[in-house]
Amino acid sequence: MLLFFLGTHIHHIEPGNNTRASEFLLLGFSEDPELQPFIFELFLSMYLVTVLGNLLIILATISDSHLHTPMYFFLSNLSFVDICFTSTTIPEMLVNIQTQSKAIIYIGCITQMCFFLIFGELDNFLLAVMAYDRFVAICHPLHYTAIMTPQLCGLLVLVCWILSVLHALLQSLMVLRLSFCTNFKIPHFFCELNQVVQLACSDTFLNDVVMYFTVLLLASFALAGVLFSYSKIVSSICAISSAQGRYKAFSTCASHLSVVSLFYCTGLRVYLSSAVTPNSHFIATASVMYTVVTPMLNPFIYSLRNKDIKNSLKSLFGGNL
Repeated sequence: MLLFFLGTHIHHIEPGNNTRASEFLLLGFSEDPELQPFIFELFLSMYLVTVLGNLLIILATISDSHLHTPMYFFLSNLSFVDICFTSTTIPEMLVNIQTQSKAIIYIGCITQMCFFLIFGELDNFLLAVMAYDRFVAICHPLHYTAIMTPQLCGLLVLVCWILSVLHALLQSLMVLRLSFCTNFKIPHFFCELNQVVQLACSDTFLNDVVMYFTVLLLASFALAGVLFSYSKIVSSICAISSAQGRYKAFSTCASHLSVVSLFYCTGLRVYLSSAVTPNSHFIATASVMYTVVTPMLNPFIYSLRNKDIKNSLKSLFGGNL
């Protein structure tokens, strides 16, 4: 449905005398042919680990009735989004390396960009929702089940999807109004919004304003929710008299805090670097951290620090883990 929506608008949004690109070239990390097999094997390995690890988290939360709680409901959604997030970029790059082609058609580039924005924003919002869940669990434990009802959990995830899709559609439609004249080379391994906009030969002022304003607004909104939740969590933990009680309370949110730190630190580093330095090769390399490495590490962080997940995986595989 989303692909059809974008496709129909590509045919209808034709600026007067502007030129419409038929395809772009994804330059990737290196044009050295000797490095291509190494890059292919490295990213194929990371992609398979990401998919397998997150699938195990989803299977564990579905199969074990003890994990049918809000925290693991949000975690399974995060794992699903992480699979989709990496699947929007890595398979295309692997195919291009294997076929020795850097080309991606115009509609393919816009679609990839749109889905990348959807799942990237979903990661952002889900981490904020998970922080709120930990806030309620630690600061209001007696009212936790009454507050975090299945209806509220479903509604929070639905709102995350709606906001993410609307934002992605807005940015994609803004790109469709641009024209691309001579430069179709994207110095990245996927169709990243900012890199695509910079290639346009038409005026991009409105695109830049909308892009930076909405990204800053949505990221700040989610990050503010995370910071507020954890400020309350830290205050509640410090108020606990026993060291054992403080450790138990902190251990329930340690995994999420690790994932949040990894996601926001790597993401902010990339976007701050893109604003300061024009080195596109550095930006493409740094982007790997939040587009590939973070989704790959999330299952390890949650499973290694979480006895419930480890026990569920052991029972799922007959105690062979």
